[in-house]
Amino acid sequence: MQRKKAIQVSLLAAVVIAVQVFTSATGSLFYLTQLTMSAYYLLVILGLTVLMGYTGQISIGHAGFFAMGGYISAMLTTHDLTQYKDNSLIGLLDSLGLLVERTGLYGDNLLNVTPWAAFIAAIAVTFIVAYLIGGPVLKLKGHYLAMATLAFGTIIYTIVSATPIFGEADGINAVPPFELLPGLVVSGNIALRTSNYYIAWGLVIACMYLLLNLMDSRVGRALRAIHGAEDAAGSMGVNTAQYKLRVFVLSAVFAAVAGVFLTHYNAGIGPSEASVMKSIRYVAIVAIGGMANLWGALVMGVFLNFLSLRGYFGSFDDAVFGGILIVIMLFAPDGLLRQGNLRALIGLFAKPSKEEGV
Repeated sequence: MQRKKAIQVSLLAAVVIAVQVFTSATGSLFYLTQLTMSAYYLLVILGLTVLMGYTGQISIGHAGFFAMGGYISAMLTTHDLTQYKDNSLIGLLDSLGLLVERTGLYGDNLLNVTPWAAFIAAIAVTFIVAYLIGGPVLKLKGHYLAMATLAFGTIIYTIVSATPIFGEADGINAVPPFELLPGLVVSGNIALRTSNYYIAWGLVIACMYLLLNLMDSRVGRALRAIHGAEDAAGSMGVNTAQYKLRVFVLSAVFAAVAGVFLTHYNAGIGPSEASVMKSIRYVAIVAIGGMANLWGALVMGVFLNFLSLRGYFGSFDDAVFGGILIVIMLFAPDGLLRQGNLRALIGLFAKPSKEEGV
């Protein structure tokens, strides 16, 4: 089994490399921009796939966690702390190397938190918030859980769109690049397009390998038991509350990581990233991908997000994802790309046999 997963992930890595080589050879490197952004959105979708497909907990508020990661990192790396330079706390942060001086857009000197420190702060805050709200919220089931997570997402959207420090309706711009290592920078600079493509997809590959191993472990079996029959799993000694909470927090952290990286890649973030429609989009992709199907979620996530980012849906973008979710819930609630549904779908287009034609 371990060898099978390693082969699958290696094939994904080979496809990623092949796509980059193809776009380079055909002079279409501009496609890598949308593929890079799609990869970051995939992190949210993969985390949500585990939460929904394997644990059976629906969330319509994961755009809120994505926005938390992005906004906290953007605020810390752009908010000028020069006027607080004499403050003892700021002095301590500076002595620890957590602050950096840089030149602003208009040539002024700025004192900001370093991207690495902002990243850690964003993930820590998301972890704490997810843990605190996950405990009471995950006691709910069905549409009550969906409504609670929807309320959380709405609260985050209201906060970021109405708070001056988060830029209100304009969001936060001029977010600096995120230097992961010397020479390895998360940035939308055209000259760094190829390296950023590999950074984004390297994260996706690492997360896929992690989640595939998790689902084949004792934890994964416990999650499947919870999804299948929570009461029965509890009677067999599975701590259902703890497992559900941990997966909820894990999926929230995945979303926050995606938010941080995409914000630095785009050099900004706006309130639309925390909107309800963003959360519905993630749920729709998980649903069409096959619920408990990480590979299905990955394929559909890349495909639909790429088309959306390229503008193929035009002004009907939100309507398309809303329509997809309605159709899937009506006709294939277990997901379109589940094995049985996929065979049925292929059968619709298969050529009828001679016996059937008689």
